[in-house]
Amino acid sequence: MIRTFQSKTSYENIDENIDPVLVEIIRNSLNSAAEQMKRVLIRTAFSPIIYEVLDFASAIYDKNFCMLSQSPSLPGFMGTLSFCVQAAVEEVGGEENLYEGDIILYNNPYGSGSHSQDAAIVMPVFLKHKILIGYTAIKAHWLDTGGKEPYSTDTVDVFQEGTIYPGLKLYNKGQLVEDIYKLIVANSRVPKAIIGDLNAQLNGVKAGASALQRIVNKFGIQTFDSCVSKIYQHGEKLVRKTISKIPDGKYSGWGQMDSNGVDKDPVKFKININVKGSDLELDFSETPEQQNGPINCPLPSTVSKARVAFSMMAGNGEQPNEGFFKPLIIKTKQGTMFDPISPAPCFLNGWAGLQVIEIIYKILSEKIPHAFPASSGGCLGAAVWWGKRKNNNEPWADGSPHPIGQGGFNGGDGITSMHHNSAGTRISPTEIWESRNPWLVKKIELAQNSCGPGEYRGGLGLDLEFEMLEETYVTTVVERTKFPPWGINEGGEGRANNVILNRKNESSNVPKKTGLKLHKGDSLIFKTGGGGGYGKSSLRSNKKILNDLKQGYISIEYAKKHYPQLKV
Repeated sequence: MIRTFQSKTSYENIDENIDPVLVEIIRNSLNSAAEQMKRVLIRTAFSPIIYEVLDFASAIYDKNFCMLSQSPSLPGFMGTLSFCVQAAVEEVGGEENLYEGDIILYNNPYGSGSHSQDAAIVMPVFLKHKILIGYTAIKAHWLDTGGKEPYSTDTVDVFQEGTIYPGLKLYNKGQLVEDIYKLIVANSRVPKAIIGDLNAQLNGVKAGASALQRIVNKFGIQTFDSCVSKIYQHGEKLVRKTISKIPDGKYSGWGQMDSNGVDKDPVKFKININVKGSDLELDFSETPEQQNGPINCPLPSTVSKARVAFSMMAGNGEQPNEGFFKPLIIKTKQGTMFDPISPAPCFLNGWAGLQVIEIIYKILSEKIPHAFPASSGGCLGAAVWWGKRKNNNEPWADGSPHPIGQGGFNGGDGITSMHHNSAGTRISPTEIWESRNPWLVKKIELAQNSCGPGEYRGGLGLDLEFEMLEETYVTTVVERTKFPPWGINEGGEGRANNVILNRKNESSNVPKKTGLKLHKGDSLIFKTGGGGGYGKSSLRSNKKILNDLKQGYISIEYAKKHYPQLKV
């Protein structure tokens, strides 16, 4: 069955005579409220994956599940939280079964668009105890929810991936539901961390709810609603202005995954883009059947990645709201990789989503190359670690993405940073890593020659080496090892990703491995991808080539191979 999805944003309450200055005051007040949620979460969270890596999203929604504001953190959650909020409310009986003080827990991947470790806390917000005005929500990564492993690349159904909380009231009219709390604690290998992070999420949604109430009380519900409609309308106009610059037509392109995590063969998929005026349709209906391994993307995840791609392309640097998404139409076919049917495994849906963003840009860059970057390293280079500490047998876990090189673009070299999908996140400082976890960080350095050559070169990948001090388990999730980052407008390829295990006198590649047992003295090396280059390398200036050599970004052999115009 073919399904079509488009944002339900409407402007029925709009007042064309509303003061634009007031609209901006309310827009920035809402952004500030979302930022308050973020700050409360960071300051009270237990796990570095939240307070250092920023693997979460905090957002505020209106009563129709449209996004009012979101603080910068993990862009990949941008388009999924609305599905989370709506599904959570439906699961507890709908709006008529919501009361002041209620807080709902939800993590079903087919409603949240994330794997089950990304747990959403949703709080309805009321005015004068009875008028529903919206919702505050935080989705954050829990280190373990009782799956077959804390992190997996080889699951065969959604039940192996973790405990599912399908919309349960954790607080009912302000009172903690003890049975649900006990259930959460009982279904984690690291309950102390989970409870610490859960309490931080609860603090965050409460802070956001108070801020939203203050905004509405200050300006009045009628003025607030009218300004919100104006905010949505502005967001839509912003994105439509960019889309209208793309020539009408139908464009297609192919992406590729190294494997589905269970079967060894690469998985290729096709995306079609149809542009008509300022409307843009992303068509996933020709993608492969749903996979045996966990790279399937539930509809919310597919929609989210489309939203991330176009918000970054057309949002003019502004924080997004629901209006940004109105011009986008997403078409899928049920039972396929980008609209699977439960209980198909979907733990790695985010990694397929990363490729969606890259392929969208690749397709459009072939028509208007000056407007898009070359391929990034194309992955998060992620790992999740766990075990029991040797001195006290205390269970522990940690996880992190690792930066990649970004693609060169018209006017500039690529930089080294997180993938677009995770642009607001970061890695933990070495001091945090080494103080909390049983390893030494032997190396974190820019990888020489990993950048794609071009008039504007790609960003560099990283080489990171971790030496184990105790027995440890790790799951590595690194894609695009067989599909190097491409250049555009005749730019060259960057280095592909990889993970290498060094053990005594042997070495092996382990880019996608679940529950890998590491012994004291073993080293795990992440080689993250470099970005592709933009434009002919023969056009790169001598000054820039010499500076790259001086900084150690490239070797003299690399320069001679790719830049024959070099004059020393």
